[in-house]
Amino acid sequence: MTELISIRDFESAAREKLSSMAYDYYRGGSSDEITLAENDAAYDRLRLYHRVLRDVSERDLSTDVLGSRISMPVLVAPTAFHQLAHPDGELATARATAAAGTIMTLSTLSNCSIEEVAAVGDAPLWFQLYVYRDREATRGLVERAEAAGCTAIVLTVDAQVWPTRERDVRNRFHLPNGLQMANLMPAGFDEIRQSHSDSGLAHYVVSLFDPTLDWSDLAWLAEISSLPVVIKGIVHPDDASLAVEHGAAGIIVSNHGGRQLDTSVATIEALPAVAEAVDGRIPILVDGGVRRGTDVLKALALGAKAVLVGRPILWGLAANGEEGVGEVLEILRKEFDVALGLCGCRRCDEVDRGLVADV
Repeated sequence: MTELISIRDFESAAREKLSSMAYDYYRGGSSDEITLAENDAAYDRLRLYHRVLRDVSERDLSTDVLGSRISMPVLVAPTAFHQLAHPDGELATARATAAAGTIMTLSTLSNCSIEEVAAVGDAPLWFQLYVYRDREATRGLVERAEAAGCTAIVLTVDAQVWPTRERDVRNRFHLPNGLQMANLMPAGFDEIRQSHSDSGLAHYVVSLFDPTLDWSDLAWLAEISSLPVVIKGIVHPDDASLAVEHGAAGIIVSNHGGRQLDTSVATIEALPAVAEAVDGRIPILVDGGVRRGTDVLKALALGAKAVLVGRPILWGLAANGEEGVGEVLEILRKEFDVALGLCGCRRCDEVDRGLVADV
């Protein structure tokens, strides 16, 4: 077996182990997958203006995000259906994330329940929320997340309308027998059945997610929970300003990993304008396309407090379970440490805009 020393290596290893349906679900984007490709390519186009002759013999990669001190500015993004990759599913991911000293964001559509995942990791856990037409079911998710000890709600705001994900349509994506969405069992929304003409997930979302979601729902979430709400799915600076005005505790610049609106702007290209609009009032994070430690540094230079990674975690999980997730996070840690030092920085807060050429 080829030695796994990069995120790309882990993807290749994962592809050999996953079913074609599972790999395409994890890997794919919407329509022509232009945004999917651009998320990666936009990082590659950025050039670093490194600084020299600075004492970087001791470096500290840690940072604070919403009151939690984490070992590096890399969090685990919410991704669904981890048991498609490994029988231990989100439990393995949570254990590896805790061991790495960072934060996992658990998807609403996880195969393991909020309570199960919260019980295995001695580390901060965020809960990603999709808002259902059934608001009592949504309320139940939020209340369970708070009771389980989650420290933030990550409200996904770019998925109330579902695009064509052609890979999923061709595969008639569904959850295999024995896999369910444990968080939705109380509401009876825990199955994604096979469709004869479409992705089963598309049918599920169209029938159950609430398309009326708007800014007033931040106030509703504040009424039913004391947890801070992070808005995930913002790329426009005007929406960033509105998020601050409506009480968001943080923003995740995200285009859903290229899985929603195709030809949407790459997240790293959207980040500077969002950072300018927010002007330091709340923390900004970014996901999509982070595959190297230099990508982490570029995101920090352009205004992010930290990044989130999704697909790399799934590749690690599929390739080698809990250990694979830990190995992926360690690769990013080491690469970021090298990038930090070679740019003449000792801490995350020393990374500034001058290190990156204009987007």
